[in-house]
Amino acid sequence: MLKIYGANLSSPANKVRMTANVLGIEYEYIPVNLREGEHRAKEYLAMHPAGKVPVIDDDGFVLFESDAIMKYLAGSRSSPIYPNDIKKRAVADQWIDFVSIHVGGAMGRVVFNRVFAPFAKVPVDERSLDDGIKFLGRFLPVVDQQLSRSKYLAGNQFTLADIALLAAVDPAEVAGIDLSPYGHIVKWRNELRQKDFYTKCHASYDDVLKNMMSKTP
Repeated sequence: MLKIYGANLSSPANKVRMTANVLGIEYEYIPVNLREGEHRAKEYLAMHPAGKVPVIDDDGFVLFESDAIMKYLAGSRSSPIYPNDIKKRAVADQWIDFVSIHVGGAMGRVVFNRVFAPFAKVPVDERSLDDGIKFLGRFLPVVDQQLSRSKYLAGNQFTLADIALLAAVDPAEVAGIDLSPYGHIVKWRNELRQKDFYTKCHASYDDVLKNMMSKTP
């Protein structure tokens, strides 16, 4: 059985879980306790030398990096969410890369400094936070414009690019990012968050964070 090692507040890990859910792949989800340093254990580093999540173990085939994992899972099922047509696949890859590098990277800066740094009682990097907010202000309009042209990010067919974007903007509320100026993103997001592949992962990112906070001494 496929094993997915992740953390509940990790957007990259969550997009792997969402992908498996879309594909109907049965898997064992193994939470990695980052606060307790489980990602630095020798056994874990043997799977991911950088000690990050997610990692999968597919009957002995170990793979890390969320985008690579998504593509592997979809490719192993010959699923249309990762098109076989070379041009359609290139467009999906284009938006996966755009989301991961620009939107996800910027959101990560904001989430870390507004949520995780205070929680862990470490200094906030104000420059990183400002950069994250600035980058989101630059790149979210690009995504919103694209979604004004088509139902989904890479066209009128749902692809891995949509899963990547959904996971990237999942922490928007807890990070204090107002998505309301981006009406096409909001409409697209509201629709997808009702789907089983999302709700099987969690009700919302906010709920997961609140649950974690409630259990913290």
